[in-house]
Amino acid sequence: MNLTYLFDPAHWDFSTGSIPQLIVSHLWYVLLALVLGTIIALPVGLFIGHTGRGSFIAINAGNAGRSLPTLGLLMLMVTLLGLGLLPVLIALTVLVIPPILTSAYAGLRTLDHSVVDAARGVGMRPMQVLFRVELPMALPVLMSGFRSAALQVVATATVAASVGLGGLGRLLIDGLAVNDYSRVLAGAIVVAVLAVLLDLILALAQRWIVSPGVRASK
Repeated sequence: MNLTYLFDPAHWDFSTGSIPQLIVSHLWYVLLALVLGTIIALPVGLFIGHTGRGSFIAINAGNAGRSLPTLGLLMLMVTLLGLGLLPVLIALTVLVIPPILTSAYAGLRTLDHSVVDAARGVGMRPMQVLFRVELPMALPVLMSGFRSAALQVVATATVAASVGLGGLGRLLIDGLAVNDYSRVLAGAIVVAVLAVLLDLILALAQRWIVSPGVRASK
C-alpha cells in the first residue's frame, strides 16, 4: 500500500485543505446532522414507544433508512435547492432519523412493564413515568441507535465533497480526479479511524450516562 500521502508531514500542518482541517469540517457536518436528526426523531420515537400509537411509523422508518440512497437524495436536494450546506445537511439528517427513531421506540416497548405499572401505581404522572422510569431504563437501546446513526453519518458525510464542500470526501474525490490513489487511500483510512474513535467515545459516554443497575439488568 502506498501511504506516502497519509504520512507526509506537509498534509498535517493545519493549513487549508490539510487533513486536520478536513477532519474538522467532516466532524462539523456529522455533528449538525446528529443534532438535527436527534431533535426530530427522539421526541417522535419516545411518543410512539410511550403511547404505543403509530408504531407503523417507527417500523417503516427503519425500513426506509436501510433502502434510501443518500447520494441520490443529495442530488435531488441539490437540484431543488442548489449547491451549499443545506442539501448535504438534509441528506445526512434523513440518514440519522431512522436508527434513532426506531431505537427510541424499541427501547420503550421492550421494557419490563411491571416496573412501569408500579411507577403508575405510586401516582407518577405520564411524563414522570416517561422521563424518570422509562427513559433511563431504555438508554442502552437508545445509545445503540445513536451510535449506529453516528457511524453511518461519519462514513456517508464524504458525499459533501461531491457537491463542492469540504470534509474527508475531498481526499477521495480529488484523489480520483487526478489518479492519486495514495490520497484516496489516505482518505479511506482516516474516515475508518475516525469512525472507530467516535464509536469508542460514544461507548464510554454510554457507560457513563447509563445507570449501573440498568447495565447489570441487560
